[in-house]
Amino acid sequence: MSLAGPWKRKGSKALALLVKEIYPAIIGEGIDAGWPGLVARLAGCNLRCSYCDTQYAWKGGKKRSVKEVVKIAREEGLGKILLTGGEPLVQDEAIDLIAELIKAGHQVIIETNGSLSLARVPKKAHIIMDLKTPGSGEEGANNFSNLEFLKPGDELKFVLCHAGDYDWAKARVRMHRLDRKFVVNFSPAAGKLNAATLARWMVRDRLKVRLNLQVHRLLFPARSRGV
Repeated sequence: MSLAGPWKRKGSKALALLVKEIYPAIIGEGIDAGWPGLVARLAGCNLRCSYCDTQYAWKGGKKRSVKEVVKIAREEGLGKILLTGGEPLVQDEAIDLIAELIKAGHQVIIETNGSLSLARVPKKAHIIMDLKTPGSGEEGANNFSNLEFLKPGDELKFVLCHAGDYDWAKARVRMHRLDRKFVVNFSPAAGKLNAATLARWMVRDRLKVRLNLQVHRLLFPARSRGV
């Protein structure tokens, strides 16, 4: 089964997904960073970003039903659940999972690379959507029409590899007035851009964006490498 693109259901009544891992943790990014939550990492991704730190999630995974994941979330009792990947929306059944988790009373946060349509994502889900910079190698995958599906309070994330990426992101924030509509995160790519350098640029240019550091990498470096 290929997970390079959306995994279409084949008439099965028992909706299932390939889940790479699911575990209680501290949420690592975005405005919910630092809060305990359940992380559900779905398998498969349609992009190959240069800085990807979850290549182990590109393939494999265990087949779990939507009901099973909802049951795990209920038993863990953390309230917040982060759906990430890979790219969670590469599997069609992720939409059903989000809807069922919300129905069960969970706060659902979804991290998406922004290349796949957000039209069907339930409105009550909190979205963190990437806009891919030139340094990612996937700039051409940006789907700017997805901006219309984001709600006030949803988040955009730019992962920056160098000064060129910073200038690219800054121009788009100003061009589309993104900071007036959403929470905008600037993230330094690990091993490519120093966080303190990025912080100085943001202060210098008086940007109304948020410095986004990966708390989970600081706390659990082994897991962030897929160990």
